[in-house]
Amino acid sequence: MTYTYQLTGMTCSSCEAKVTYLLESLPAINSVVASKDTNSAVIDTSTAVSIETLQMKLGGITSKYQLAEGIVSSVVTKTWLETYKPLLLIFGYITLVVTLAVWQQQSFEWMVWMRYFMAGFFLVFSFFKLLNLKGFAESYAMYDVLAKKIPAWGYLYAFLELLLGIAYLIDFQPIITNSIAFLLMSLSIIGVLQSVLNKQKIQCACLGSVFELPMSTVTIIEDALMIAMSGSMLLAMA
Repeated sequence: MTYTYQLTGMTCSSCEAKVTYLLESLPAINSVVASKDTNSAVIDTSTAVSIETLQMKLGGITSKYQLAEGIVSSVVTKTWLETYKPLLLIFGYITLVVTLAVWQQQSFEWMVWMRYFMAGFFLVFSFFKLLNLKGFAESYAMYDVLAKKIPAWGYLYAFLELLLGIAYLIDFQPIITNSIAFLLMSLSIIGVLQSVLNKQKIQCACLGSVFELPMSTVTIIEDALMIAMSGSMLLAMA
């Protein structure tokens, strides 16, 4: 059974992720699609769930999130390209700048290219996380295995990405830097895999709370690419 409710109080993608996480924790609920753009929540349930039960799960009558029955405006469905355009543009810009920078050297070396790419990746992605650190940490805690148990990990993670970006840029202790990156991204991908395999409809926190990116195979590829690059650089230095 699918029900559509009016849902006020959501102001950003982290709000959507939080509402989705809270409601999907109810045993009878199969999936939730929360939208701040239409102030709505589309809830699929296996058995009927009262609106009072749903509201209590959101924090009761004093919560900033308030459910109500009624007609909501139509939800605009984005195409795959529209959804992932920010991520594709960021990867495109990093790839272009890094390629041009390495190309200016006397010889093109893939190890140098990967190091600069990793520097650009961590610096840019940490920047978006730090724009709204609290929003990122809350979204990250929805699916990351460590952040679920230790909320402070989400805050620390953003700064670790920033430090890794600087370390790659200045070529600081390559073995240590690549080892930390490999472990960090390997840990991060566990929660991503679980969410995608369980078909959880939550927002990816890879770009903080600035862009609305759903958790998907694209997120897995993104993390796997960083693991592959850091791993290959470690093998090359062995």
